[in-house]
Amino acid sequence: MDNKKRKPKKIRRKLLDKYRLVILNENTFEERLSLSLTRLNVFVISSLSAIFLIFITTVIIAFTSLREYIPGYSSTALKKKATELAYKTDSLQTIIDVNEKYLLSIKKVLKGDMSPSDFNKDSIIEAVKLEASQVSFVPIQEDSILREKVDKEDKYNLFESASSVSNFILFPPVNGTISEPYNIKNKHFAVDIVVAKDTPIKATADGVVVFAEWTASTGYVIILEHSYGLISVYKHNTSLTKSQGDLVKTGEVIAIGGESGELSTGPHLHFELWNDGFPINPTNFIDFK
Repeated sequence: MDNKKRKPKKIRRKLLDKYRLVILNENTFEERLSLSLTRLNVFVISSLSAIFLIFITTVIIAFTSLREYIPGYSSTALKKKATELAYKTDSLQTIIDVNEKYLLSIKKVLKGDMSPSDFNKDSIIEAVKLEASQVSFVPIQEDSILREKVDKEDKYNLFESASSVSNFILFPPVNGTISEPYNIKNKHFAVDIVVAKDTPIKATADGVVVFAEWTASTGYVIILEHSYGLISVYKHNTSLTKSQGDLVKTGEVIAIGGESGELSTGPHLHFELWNDGFPINPTNFIDFK
């Protein structure tokens, strides 16, 4: 029992026993600093110092820019750039999806795969539900001015009196030698006309640009939609001068000839004509010489 009582007293005495820390000048043995310490004081001071050091380090890492120099922490500017790149990537993916759907629609038009069953006339009528009494048929002044302007333009339109595509007077997009003719057996639904580099490519008739983009296989491609279901296609251009939705006139420059695209074997124009989804031989309507 005496030993058990002595142990706590011995430990307590060791913790509270005073020691003196003296700092002397080595040459003169002059006392510079003298501190009276106990083991308990040293333990408490060391613990508080460690806690304070941990607190200061945490504050620096959490609220200052010095954390950028610590491995594992990224900078604010880098995070901002990463966020911007993520938004741009998402936007580009959306644009790519829209372009793929648009190209698929163009392919259907060119191949004639559009089915009348895709459009439900009854559902359209059911969705509109407009009564004749609610619609005013009195023309407004702007409508009358527009009609008069269109009538004047159509009065001198060479294609206005045409009843079919065979009556079209088509303008040659370029003049030159045909290197590869129209051939249905080889599925070459176009004529390839040899041209010098940077030759202006012109619209074969009045129309609207329905496609004007870069493709990996055929380079810069522009597609025009004309009257009577006629579509003209111009491939392997060096650059395009018109954009999707632009209205063009006969003989107007729409592209610059070249040899862009993986399938190009030299400067030439790959020219196609389609009527109501079926390919036609351009040489039946155009003299390229």
